Amino acid sequence: MDWQKGRQSDNVVEDDGNGGGGSSGSGGMRFGGFHLGVGGTVIVVIIALIFPQTRPLIMNLFLSGGGTSSRLQSAPAPGQRHAANLSDPQTKFVATILGSTEDVWGPYFQSMGKQYVRPKLVLFHGQTSSGCGAAQESMGPFYCPADKLVYLDLDFFKEMDTRFHASGDFARAYVIAHEVGHHVQDLLGIMQQVGRPTEGASGTSVRLELQADCFAGVWGNKSQAQLDWLQAGDIDAALNAAAQVGDDTLQKESRGYAVPDSFTHGTSAQRSRWFKAGFQSGDIRSCDTFNAATL
Repeated sequence: MDWQKGRQSDNVVEDDGNGGGGSSGSGGMRFGGFHLGVGGTVIVVIIALIFPQTRPLIMNLFLSGGGTSSRLQSAPAPGQRHAANLSDPQTKFVATILGSTEDVWGPYFQSMGKQYVRPKLVLFHGQTSSGCGAAQESMGPFYCPADKLVYLDLDFFKEMDTRFHASGDFARAYVIAHEVGHHVQDLLGIMQQVGRPTEGASGTSVRLELQADCFAGVWGNKSQAQLDWLQAGDIDAALNAAAQVGDDTLQKESRGYAVPDSFTHGTSAQRSRWFKAGFQSGDIRSCDTFNAATL
């Protein structure tokens, strides 16, 4: 991926991490609003499978858009946030991908007679505070609908290489585009219509996540049309990244078998298929996972 062709967004900010570990006003941690992130999925799946009695509580924490909270961990006070240092190659990459999502979704919303509100992306190291509670590197990237921010610890990219075997610039770009896809859902009112997501192979949580994958594919299509920046193997890298974070794959790695009733993000095949659907069409109308007879 020749990502240097893109422009850098000025909406990437860094959290200096000096906020300390005090309790936040929200009184506890919620797992990332509507989206926990692929790293955190592993942890939640393991806990839910080993301790079935925790599943109802975890489901509330995992997918609550605002309401249920738990004092599992005190949220750190937010550190000072400032414009990102674009001299760092990884930060520059993130800013470039975010800039591309702005250049894709801005005109797309305009064509629908709507306004696209550009989200800020918060880079942090170790931990920070979000409108959805505490944020840690182990949670993976996530979108918080409460403050409409995307959160990312750059160490997660290393985890993609080592734990998920999903390397490549476009694979990393897919992760960012997926989280921005949740922001698109938020702006379109899809999250509000769904309410509290439900787990299970055909639950609304899975449908939300698969739609965000599809929206990431739409971004991929439009960004390629704008910049012609994809190279041989890039699409396969993104499809592999989507497959590596499927519920069935993660659960089989952690437990040895999958439990469809506990799915929250979709299977590997589904995640790859919906990303591909969005990429091939370049049209969000192909991303209607909520009325799809087959996911």
